[in-house]
Amino acid sequence: MTHCARVESHCGRCDKPLPFEFTMAFQPIVDVELRRVVAFEALVRGPRGESAGQILGQVDESLLYRFDQACRVKAIELASQLDMQEKLSINFLPNAVYEPTACIQATLEAAQRVAWPIERINFEIVESEAVTDRAHLRHIVDSYREMGFSTALDDFGTGYANLDLLTELRLDTLKLDRQLVMQIDSDPRRQAMVHAVIAMAADLGCQLIAEGIETLAEARWLKRAGIARQQGYFFARPGLESLPEVPAARFAELDA
Repeated sequence: MTHCARVESHCGRCDKPLPFEFTMAFQPIVDVELRRVVAFEALVRGPRGESAGQILGQVDESLLYRFDQACRVKAIELASQLDMQEKLSINFLPNAVYEPTACIQATLEAAQRVAWPIERINFEIVESEAVTDRAHLRHIVDSYREMGFSTALDDFGTGYANLDLLTELRLDTLKLDRQLVMQIDSDPRRQAMVHAVIAMAADLGCQLIAEGIETLAEARWLKRAGIARQQGYFFARPGLESLPEVPAARFAELDA
C-alpha cells in the first residue's frame, strides 16, 4: 500500500460504538467505452437492508463524527472482504471533519489493516451537507489530495452542490445528479445544460460521472455526448454487502 500520510494515533473522539447498527450496499460505476465496472460506491444501509434515510435519521450532531468515521471503516473492511478490485467511492460529511489529518487516521488504520491501497479510495462530498466554511472544505480537499486520495462532488447541479464550489475546490470528479440526466434523451433544456457542464469540466480538468441513469435512452445519449462513466439502476441496483455484476448485454445495448 502506498500513501503520503503517516498513521498516527488519533484523538479518540470517534472510538465509542454507535447506538445502532448499519452496513453498506455497493453500486457499480461503469465505463461504457471500456465496457466494465471501474468503481463501486458504498451506500449506507440498515443491517437488514433498511434505507439510508432510516439510518441517517438516527444520526444527531453528537454522533456525527463517530458515524462518519464508522462509515469509512465499514466500507473499506467490506470492500476488502468482498475482494473488490475496483476503486472504492465513499461519501463523507464535510461538517464531520474538524481537522483532516486527525480525522483521516481511522481510515488510514483500516486501509493499512486490510492492505487497501490509498489510491483506490475516492471521497465524495455529499450534497445534503450545507458547507458554511468554504476555506475549511478547501483545506479538507487539498489535504486529501496530498495524502493520495481522489475527491468528487456528489449530486452536482442540485441543492448545495452548486457552481460556486468549483471556484474554490480542485476536484477530480463531478457527479451529475439524476435531476440533470433524467429523460435527457428527449429534453433539449437538460441537453444544453449538460453540454455546458461537459465543456466546463474539460476546462477544469474534472472527470464526469452521470448518476441515476434508469433507461437505455438516457445512457445512450450520455455516451454519445462523451460521458463514459455512468451509474444507476439501468446498470445495477446496489447490492447489500455484495458487488453486483453488470450484464455484458447492457453494454452491447448501448451500441445497438
